[in-house]
Amino acid sequence: MTRHRKDKVSGASQRQLRVGELIRHAVAEVLARGEAPDAVLARHPITVPEVRMSPDLRLATVYVMPLGGRDKEAVIEALERNQKFLRGEVVRRVSMKFAPDLRFRIDDRFDEAERIERLLRSPEVARDLGKDKEGK
Repeated sequence: MTRHRKDKVSGASQRQLRVGELIRHAVAEVLARGEAPDAVLARHPITVPEVRMSPDLRLATVYVMPLGGRDKEAVIEALERNQKFLRGEVVRRVSMKFAPDLRFRIDDRFDEAERIERLLRSPEVARDLGKDKEGK
C-alpha cells in the first residue's frame, strides 16, 4: 500500500484536500474583507465553496458563486484580472513550497441541485412515485 493513496470517493489525496481547504479560507477571507483592488469584486459578495488542487499542488481551481448568482461572468473576469494579487495573498496566508496558480470557475452545484429538486417535484415523478407506493 502506498503512503499517498488517493481517496476512492473524491479522487483527491488527503494532502490535496487539506491544502485546498487552506487556500479556500485564504481566498474567501480576502474577498470577504474587500481587500482585492477591484470595483466589481467590491460590489459582489462572493462565496468560495470549494478549491480543488492538482496532484502536484501547483494549480488550484477555485469554485466561486456571487451572491444571488448575479453577474457571474463579470465576477470571473474580475477574479482573473486580480489573479496575481490573490495569488500573492494566498502565499502570505498559506505556507507552501510553491505558490499555486489560481484558476476560477463558477460553482454550478447550486443550479444543479435546484434542477434536480424541480424534477423531483414534477407531476410525472410524483405520479411514478405514487405507483411505487401502491405496489404496482
